[in-house]
Amino acid sequence: MDLKEVMAVNLRRMRHDRDMTQEELADRAALSARYIGAIERADVSASVTVLGQIAEALAVEPGELLKASPRSG
Repeated sequence: MDLKEVMAVNLRRMRHDRDMTQEELADRAALSARYIGAIERADVSASVTVLGQIAEALAVEPGELLKASPRSG
């Protein structure tokens, strides 16, 4: 899994953990909901600036969005 996919999975999980919609996250991060959706689908790569905006909106360290979870099995 590449970093774009890792961020997509982590972003979706963290957003759901906070019961936030893509629209709510987009508003807090000053981004469009379409862009958040594209990141969550791993259609686009987020810049470091966008990574920071999303992390701040989720109240996490930016590196948390890029941490690959250990594979099970």
